[in-house]
Amino acid sequence: MARGIKKTLRFALAITCGLVVAAPCYSAEGSEVRTQTGAIQGTSSEDGQVQIFKGVPYAAPPVGALRWKEPQPVPEWDGVRKATKFGARCMQGWIYDDMVFRDAGPSEDCLYLNVWTPKAAAGAKLPVMVWIYGGGFQAGATSEPRQDGERLARLGVVVVSMNYRLGIFGFFSHPELTKESRHHASGNYGLLDQAAALEWIRENIAAFGGDPQKVTIFGESAGSVSVSALMASPVSKKLMARAMGESGAMFGKALKDGMLRETEKTGSEFAKVMGVKSIEQLRGLDAQSVLDAALKNEEQFKFRPNIDGYFLTTRPTEIYSRGELAHVPLLAGWNRDEGSVEDFFEKEPVTKDNYVAKMKKLYWDAVGEALRLFPTGNEREMKNSAELISAANFIAYGTWKWIEMQGKTGGAAVYRYEFDQAPPRAEGDSGEGDPPAYHSAEIEFVFGVLDSKKLPWRAEDYEVSKLMGIYWTNFAKTGTPNGPGVPDWPRYEKRSGYLVMHLGAKAHAAADSQRKQYEFLDRMSVK
Repeated sequence: MARGIKKTLRFALAITCGLVVAAPCYSAEGSEVRTQTGAIQGTSSEDGQVQIFKGVPYAAPPVGALRWKEPQPVPEWDGVRKATKFGARCMQGWIYDDMVFRDAGPSEDCLYLNVWTPKAAAGAKLPVMVWIYGGGFQAGATSEPRQDGERLARLGVVVVSMNYRLGIFGFFSHPELTKESRHHASGNYGLLDQAAALEWIRENIAAFGGDPQKVTIFGESAGSVSVSALMASPVSKKLMARAMGESGAMFGKALKDGMLRETEKTGSEFAKVMGVKSIEQLRGLDAQSVLDAALKNEEQFKFRPNIDGYFLTTRPTEIYSRGELAHVPLLAGWNRDEGSVEDFFEKEPVTKDNYVAKMKKLYWDAVGEALRLFPTGNEREMKNSAELISAANFIAYGTWKWIEMQGKTGGAAVYRYEFDQAPPRAEGDSGEGDPPAYHSAEIEFVFGVLDSKKLPWRAEDYEVSKLMGIYWTNFAKTGTPNGPGVPDWPRYEKRSGYLVMHLGAKAHAAADSQRKQYEFLDRMSVK
């Protein structure tokens, strides 16, 4: 990645009327800040306590000849650049119904970041929290209301979020691209974008009152996977002081068939489908037609992170095993109901016979041990076991493996959580059984923006959100979530019995009740 990204601009901030409380609005006037590439002017919260900068470029637009290139520096500009609107989200299809955007729409010209900072002098040296959104590396953007950083900034931190390239534009690998790269690598452009944003933060965040030596990276789902990868990469592992992951890591099945030579073959096949004979011709096609072809053939072509030999020199499992990772404190975990009975049984009827048949398919000769650890004594027990396995296979096992390996070789404190606070069902949605603490449910709680989603929130939900905001910002400030006025959160380590913090209406730490199950899954996993 071009280290010259020091000469890059990256910012974009978000906050609009009616987002957080009854109807907070934002002043048209904000502070002017000078970055290394030029001056920008943002907006401020109505009370003037939070300064907001939106749509600041942190790398040159990756268009034309820069499509499928490492992020390049932004040219300097004269005058004062307005930083009052979100930059465009990166090219993507309509994939997730729960994603709501406040930007102008998708574009290849999308490498912008946002900053929310408490009103403070440039020398304040506040902790910095850098958010990485999820979306399976196929969708997402910083303009989502549920990721608005204003509330966290009010707790005494600078919050930054960046767009990064996705899907075919962010993770396309091809022999020609590998050959033209000075690192002999291709793919992982989206991850290189994230690293470029971290470089920009190191060079520029002091002007916003942030401490470049106290940067915490945190993300959810693919964003959490990204955090685990950034910690493993020689390109980025020195650009952070702490790390946090919410449901996801680059372990387990996350990099199946992800070696460079394998992903190059996929890229070559995609080029044939597009009817081109060179990367130059492929770069000459308009972005929408490239995206449409990728989405049309998504079952055949998977564009996700790979082992490119540069950003990731080898599999993260090996990097972590050797202790060649960022030696920083880690806070990570997942939600109680990441999986479901439906996901486990797929289209088959929910019966004991089908459960046993599926377990035999998954665990072969070890099915006896699997059925002891994930029993089917009655229907309720069977469904609970199915949910646990579904969650593990989806995202929980990889997160568990990350936490375990960081604890063994990371040389710093590790804190693990389980998010148990299920959001209430929407009015009119009777549902079946208790509402789940589903995948991504914690995001609004972390950012303190429950009112960005129209649900019948309860007093206890606001209390849990307040608690999580304190824990998350405490960790960014000190490397531990603990502090005055909150329940004690013990380290996750053997000598204390591997205690897990349960985040819910009655937050408490308890011994890991699933450890034997996950140790079994670890033995069964493809390393």
